[in-house]
Amino acid sequence: MIMMSVLLLAQTNSHAQTGSIAHDPTDMVDKYLGLDVKGVRLDAFSQEALAPYVTWANEPLWGRTVVITKYEVINEFKQWTVVSQAEVIIPVEFKVLGSIYWERASFLPEPHVERVGFRIKIVGDRWRIAEPILPPHVGQKRMINYVRQAILDEKDQAKRDTLETLLDDLKKAKHEEPASAQAPR
Repeated sequence: MIMMSVLLLAQTNSHAQTGSIAHDPTDMVDKYLGLDVKGVRLDAFSQEALAPYVTWANEPLWGRTVVITKYEVINEFKQWTVVSQAEVIIPVEFKVLGSIYWERASFLPEPHVERVGFRIKIVGDRWRIAEPILPPHVGQKRMINYVRQAILDEKDQAKRDTLETLLDDLKKAKHEEPASAQAPR
């Protein structure tokens, strides 16, 4: 009952702060993922921008980055899991192209749809993501630009060559739709 009241308040109060319990928690998840897609977690200095959205203090060091074409926060309440009056699990679907493994600067294509449940809790007077702590899920265009910049910044020719190969692989990556989802010919 309280959850439904919170959701009703969310629809009427559009001027609340980030993560306010007066807002629908999907808005906060969408803002967090929107920053992640833009590559905020690729730079340690810009990770502070995500602090208002999460319960953890420090981001782990990731050896990989997941490259995606898009994500969708599932707004349909029936698909959520209500854990308590102050906690819900909201599903998110990512269209994954593959992963970049930074140690080797290589791209492994793994096109699929990844569905992840985001556990959202009320902390103080704000919605916060409690889990999962996932590796960065960055948009393909942003990753291409990130690697282009890395090529420009790199002084070692062998490393530049490796990054050029990575860039080519990222440009070629496509998300193939399952045969059942393709339009008939």
